[in-house]
Amino acid sequence: MTNGDVHALSGAYVLDALTDIERATFRRHLAGCATCAIEVAELQETAARLADGAWSVPPPALRDRVFAEVSRTRQDAPTPARPVRPQRNRRLFTVAAAVVLAAVAATGTFVVQERRLDQQRTTAQAESARVTDVLSAPDAVLRSAGSTSGVRLTVVASAARGEAVLTMTADRPAGTDRTYQLWMLDGTTPTNAGVLPVGTTTATRLIQGTASADVFAATIEPEGGSPTPTLPIVGQVALT
Repeated sequence: MTNGDVHALSGAYVLDALTDIERATFRRHLAGCATCAIEVAELQETAARLADGAWSVPPPALRDRVFAEVSRTRQDAPTPARPVRPQRNRRLFTVAAAVVLAAVAATGTFVVQERRLDQQRTTAQAESARVTDVLSAPDAVLRSAGSTSGVRLTVVASAARGEAVLTMTADRPAGTDRTYQLWMLDGTTPTNAGVLPVGTTTATRLIQGTASADVFAATIEPEGGSPTPTLPIVGQVALT
């Protein structure tokens, strides 16, 4: 294998597409060739950036726009092929390697996103099953109450499970940069039961650790919520 041939192996080395003999030969060459070392580092960095980048599905209209642009673009006549020198071969292989890396990275990103969606679906299904268990518990207690502030709270609680399903509906959003926050109270001790997104007027929450709770309430808080309730309480429902 000539020195020029070894230079051309950088792309295949990054793609792990060399035989054992070629890999060993290239590694020995890499230790003393700054040009190949830089090229390998750049290709590896490109692969890492592509793997971390956001992947999205192109809009359906993009294909039509591309073909429309192609139909309006003048096409040059093909030129006779010219002999390609070894250095040119090396550059072409490097470009091809980068394209392959991009495809592999995009596929990997898609797989990661699919796994995240699967995890989210699994979590949602598990929570839905727990909500059903609370609603069908033999000791389930249902309470509902409205308020003059236009907020209604409905709770189904199971003391045996120590869980409750709390639903809030409001006539209007909490306000600019304000949000509703849910609480459960054990005597006079409040515990955060969930901060709702700004603009939300309807929400359902599965709440744990409710065995000793006797009141559920809602307040209006700054975006992000507060460590303790801000008076006045705009809605509440008692279990007893």
